[in-house]
Order: sequence, then structure tokens, then C-alpha cells
Amino acid sequence: MTLIEAIILVAVGGLTGFMNVISAGGSMITLPVLMFMGLDSATANGTNRVGIVLQNATAVTRFRKAGHKDVRLALKLSIPAVLGSLFGAWLATQVGDALFQWILIVVMVGCSILMVMPQPKNLRTEPLNDSHLTPAVYLAMLVIGFYGGFIQVAVGILFIVMLYRLLKIDLVQVNILKVLIVLVYMVPALGVFIYSGHVAWSYGLVLAVGSMLGAWMAARVTLSPDGAKWIQRFTLAVIAIIIVKLIIDLL
Repeated sequence: MTLIEAIILVAVGGLTGFMNVISAGGSMITLPVLMFMGLDSATANGTNRVGIVLQNATAVTRFRKAGHKDVRLALKLSIPAVLGSLFGAWLATQVGDALFQWILIVVMVGCSILMVMPQPKNLRTEPLNDSHLTPAVYLAMLVIGFYGGFIQVAVGILFIVMLYRLLKIDLVQVNILKVLIVLVYMVPALGVFIYSGHVAWSYGLVLAVGSMLGAWMAARVTLSPDGAKWIQRFTLAVIAIIIVKLIIDLL
């Protein structure tokens, strides 16, 4: 790795760490950058997850210091997500993702429609409990975990849309749950890539330095008074960029 490559990775990591914590879509940048530096698609996919683990750990620490400590609920939601992520990560080491780009376009369009729909009425302000965790919520976590294990690109959008609609909690609470759940399921998913030899540690750790800085800044924005508005606007902008890029790649 050259000095210029290291500087680029730190800068890209800072941008994408911010994007991933406040919304999603950072992997749309990091994966092509890692591949441009000579990594094959599977190794770029695995290496990218080193930064994701560390940036989410940084954000979780920031949220906990701010008083958000509902770890038990997030861990329960993480169980199906971990199961899905293990299978998704294994599948990612076996097949390419060309067909998945079309699926991703459909998912992103659907998510953008849900994001601009009227907000759910009577959003919960009281702490969530086990009675709120319906079979539909667990199924959503299984699907999200599989998707995150397989490709990870824009998985935060699925979190924001599904949990926002299913649990009827505000976007700030959703974002805090998202960060912790992604951290939990990403560790075993990363393990699959490590086991298969698809992680370039030097690239991954340098990228992670920038990712942690970006995640720390994003956590501060999320917790600001206008955090929910930032999340919604940023997510819609990311969705639009992702859809355009995917269509261009497929033409």
C-alpha cells in the first residue's frame, strides 16, 4: 500500500463512516475504491467489513455515553440478524452479485417510497419491551441480516424503513438500534470472510481509522435536536444516488 492509497482510504473512510451511521450507503463508495486498488470483489467485500465493525463500535460507545443503553432489546433483535448474516456472508464468498444489483434497485425504490409516506401515527415514546417484538419484526431482522451478510450496501436503509414502520419509534431510536445490531451481526459475518481468506488487513485497518472518525461525528449529528430530519433527508439523498449508480452500472 502506498502513502497516497493510505490517505485516500482514511478520507473515504471518514466520509463513509459518517454516511453509514447517520443513514447508509457508504459501501457503495468503499467497495469500488478497494477494488480499484487491486482487491478482487470478494476480498473487497470482506475487507470493507473491518471498518464497518469499528465504526459501529465507535458510534455505540458515543450513544451509550449519551445515555442510550437499551442493549438487551438490541441483542434480542440481533439473534435472527446473526443467523441471516452467516448464511449471507457464506453465499457472498461463493457467487457474484451482478443479479443482486437488479434486486437492489427494486429494494431502494421501495424504501424511498416508504420513507416519503406519511409518518406512522402515535409513535412510541415509552421504552420498548418484549411485547413489541412480533414475528414480523424478527422475520425482518432475519432478512436484513442475510442481506447485510451478503453485500451490506445500504443495509441501513432497510433498518430505518422496516423498524420505523414495524416498531413505530422515531428515527433517532431506530438509528441507535441499527448501529448496535449491525455491530453484533457484522462480527460473525466478518469471521466468515476471514476464514475464507478474503480480508486484506492493511487496507481494512487504514480504512477503519477514517471510518471511526466519521462515525463519531455522525453520532453527534444523530443525537442533535434535528437528528430525525437529518436521517430522513440524508437517507433519501443516498437512495437516489444508489439507484442512479446501479442503473448506470447495468447499462
